[in-house]
Amino acid sequence: MPKKILIIDDDADLCMLLSRFLIKNGYEADTAHSGNKGIGKYKAERFDAVIADFRLGDMDGLQLIEKLKQLDSRVIILFITGYSDIRQATEVIKLGAYDYIPKPLIPEEVLNILRQMTATNFVRRRRLMETSDEAPHQELSARPGGDFFIGSAEATRSLYRQVEVVAPTNYSVLLYGESGTGKEVIARTIHNYSKRADQPFVALDCGTLSRELAGSELFGHVKGAFTGALQDKVGHFEMAAGGTLFLDEIANLSLDVQAVLLRTIQERVFKRVGSSKEMVADIRIIVASNENLKTAYQKGKFREDLYHRLNEFTIQLPPLRDRTEDIRPLAEFFLKKSCEENEKPVSGFSENVLRAFQQYPWYGNLREMRNVVRRAVLLTPANALIDESALLPELMEDMGTGYTIIHDTQPAASEHEGAKSTAVLKEASARAEYQAIMNVLQQVNFNKKKAAELLKIDRKTLYNKLKLFRETL
Repeated sequence: MPKKILIIDDDADLCMLLSRFLIKNGYEADTAHSGNKGIGKYKAERFDAVIADFRLGDMDGLQLIEKLKQLDSRVIILFITGYSDIRQATEVIKLGAYDYIPKPLIPEEVLNILRQMTATNFVRRRRLMETSDEAPHQELSARPGGDFFIGSAEATRSLYRQVEVVAPTNYSVLLYGESGTGKEVIARTIHNYSKRADQPFVALDCGTLSRELAGSELFGHVKGAFTGALQDKVGHFEMAAGGTLFLDEIANLSLDVQAVLLRTIQERVFKRVGSSKEMVADIRIIVASNENLKTAYQKGKFREDLYHRLNEFTIQLPPLRDRTEDIRPLAEFFLKKSCEENEKPVSGFSENVLRAFQQYPWYGNLREMRNVVRRAVLLTPANALIDESALLPELMEDMGTGYTIIHDTQPAASEHEGAKSTAVLKEASARAEYQAIMNVLQQVNFNKKKAAELLKIDRKTLYNKLKLFRETL
């Protein structure tokens, strides 16, 4: 059965030409020359999709989508917009529009997007949205890469809604969030819930790239392009062809690399380092940053034009301390994963531990919780409950109970307090040393050789210290 499309535009000629084009390509089409007439037609007869001008004689796109959604919360709308309206048009995406296309119209582009709008993947999403509020969340969390996409806190539900809105589009997405909030997991979930889900998802941590090698990692190089280029190398843009490229900590890229990245995103072509051959960059870009990129460009540390190109849709990931309702289900999720990893059954958490989890600020967010639970599983006997003895000291101290070291015999009070003070001092000293090493690593773009030289230790010692920190802090 042909799909029925409603075209709403006050330009009668455009309506006629577009409807003829759609009918020629197997669709049924009807037209309306004002917003109110379009709403009346949609009320009288439901359509599979709506194509509407953002600026109509009697209303704009924001008013139109609001009124159509009152009639049908699942309405699928594609907006046509002039360049001056693009900033406003992005708002209708947040309200649930499928996408927008700028004027002048290219009929084949409209047809391509229309096919995507009515494709199986999007119909499936509409059916999913018809179910209860919880159903989309359960579905999303069950998809590949949805490891941390769990919970029912309002901040989490807001995150779900934003992912549901932007995932089916081809928008560039900018993710903000503290370290450990699961930015890559959200990026992967957006990819898995998009039209590119069957194509590669490729992630690159820009924070680990040196200025000299960033271009090669992003775009690849040809043999002989520079000293050490002994063979051709495929870059991340090539690896992500047809799919999604996730660039974490993008603020760490140098300004000259940012300029090349901007051209690649705008022109949709790139060249390997040392090559004159242009290659097509058919990918979706998702980027993440701990640092506010608007502040960064105001300070001259990030290109303003690149910021605006990437900032088509922004998602702020909530820290775990703003998701207290999710702490228990997340802890149980990590417990299940850790038990599987260690092939060791653990019965659960004691009530004291769960209270500690609820009151602890989780500065490292989900990543810290995962590591705390993994360590606790390792230290807990099989089939036993995880108790305070398996936790790091700061969790119990932030709970206000202090931290009790378990011994075969209870030491005298003074000895106990002395042992506790020594443990706290050692912990503070280790954290200070870790922070000093991390500061140096950041200064040298995580070049461990240079960091070891500045710290006046050999690289083996540096590696051993980092390994020890990861295991104990």
